[in-house]
Amino acid sequence: MMTRSIGRFRTALFTALAATVVLAAPTAAHVTVSSTDASQGGYGMLTFRVPNESDTAATTKLTITLPSETPLAHVTAQSKPGWKVTTDTTTFDEPVKVGDFELTEAVTSITWTATGGGIPVGGFDTFAISGGPLPASQTLVLPATQTYDDGDVVAWDQTGDGAERPAPTLTLTEGGGGHSHGAAAGDDHDEASPDGTAQDESDQDGSGFDVLSIVAIVLAAVALVVAVQNRRRA
Repeated sequence: MMTRSIGRFRTALFTALAATVVLAAPTAAHVTVSSTDASQGGYGMLTFRVPNESDTAATTKLTITLPSETPLAHVTAQSKPGWKVTTDTTTFDEPVKVGDFELTEAVTSITWTATGGGIPVGGFDTFAISGGPLPASQTLVLPATQTYDDGDVVAWDQTGDGAERPAPTLTLTEGGGGHSHGAAAGDDHDEASPDGTAQDESDQDGSGFDVLSIVAIVLAAVALVVAVQNRRRA
């Protein structure tokens, strides 16, 4: 009887530990965008976080697509050591009204191409743009294309719940409309990536990881209590 109780105890403990490992593991990484000052009708700095998901290849190119229906009148791209930045401009058939501006052309994509090793396996890097006026909408979808040095190309351009390759999407707050053009291009580099080099994935924001860790620990504790109670009854 005691042997069976010990066996059940070990099984419950192993199950709890396994649940901890599974739940505490970070979710699948993907290209995301964030901002501390972006608002509807205003200007802001948008920072793209780009993890390297390949087990064998480095990320050597990133392209961000800007909206052509609601183009940005002013756009500056972050300059980064080890990367060459280029922009593509689209000429519109008809002028597009954006805030106080009437645009006949606008920047519709920005590409960073590695001049060195790029983002290594297990690492990530950040890329930033500054611009506006931002559209008067609750969200801004900014599709991204990530290219690896083995020729693999990943398009982060899907929308909707459960998207396998979700497009970077930024929530815009209300109350913008100022005419400040945001941080200068040189300042973007300092804010987005202090040294302009790829960073290890373990340095990322761990807020989501912390929540999962707490849940996993609670479940593990519950399983342990149940196992101890079963052993005592035995």
